[in-house]
Amino acid sequence: VQLQASGGGLVQAGGSLRLSCAASGRTLSSYAAAWFRQAPGKEREFVAAIRRSGGSTRYADSVNGRFTISRDNAKNTVYLQMNSLKPEETAVYYCALRGGDGYYYTREGQYDYWGQGTQVTVSS
Repeated sequence: VQLQASGGGLVQAGGSLRLSCAASGRTLSSYAAAWFRQAPGKEREFVAAIRRSGGSTRYADSVNGRFTISRDNAKNTVYLQMNSLKPEETAVYYCALRGGDGYYYTREGQYDYWGQGTQVTVSS
């Protein structure tokens, strides 16, 4: 499976961005999906995940209520809508897929496929 993340860019604090992650090579509906991010000098951290069925989602506490993960299996694409962005959320954002049980997990080691990342920069 190949993943292509896009939609990153420069935004002012309080603004919004929508990230997309397009999958190719396999049908997206076979996988749970997640977004992680890595800020400069920090470890990669979990942001949001969605089950294979799309019926259930999970968020990091820091983004809950501001970010929304969704998927369109017909378009083989996962999205991350980010609202009320903060400067400390400047990071490279990565999408990831997990096969197997289709359930979502929060640890990066539990995901099988990764995109190349897209840079999000939030200015103050």
